Amino acid sequence: MSPVVYFALFFTVALLVTTAYFMMGSLPLLILKHDTPVDARFIRGFFNTSYLAAMGVAIPAAASYALWGRAAFALGAAAIALAAAVLRRKVLSAMDQLRAEIPSSRDDAVRRFRRVHATAILINLLQLVLIVWSLTTFRL
Repeated sequence: MSPVVYFALFFTVALLVTTAYFMMGSLPLLILKHDTPVDARFIRGFFNTSYLAAMGVAIPAAASYALWGRAAFALGAAAIALAAAVLRRKVLSAMDQLRAEIPSSRDDAVRRFRRVHATAILINLLQLVLIVWSLTTFRL
């Protein structure tokens, strides 16, 4: 068996663990009131770390799958890395904008920030479901 298989499996497990960890870790943050810029900054930092971790694991997963000759899995992992990069830019910029609005238009900005937060969690959950589904449906 080629050593690249072990890298692919390692990064697959790391991708599952990272995705599950950040999805479950972001859920309790919903209990925060989101009514201060400090709460918003903490949540933004959490999602920034989440997206960086996803990219940091998905890119080597894609490379190892490509070297192993599993093009579909390589494309899937590359899509996760790309999605994390796009989400990082979009979600964090929305959070930054809303964080700046919280002191002046408190209720509306807090409500929209919570919506962005919840949407990011749902996208992360969808990503986790797709990863597990692909691993159980398609043959490695």
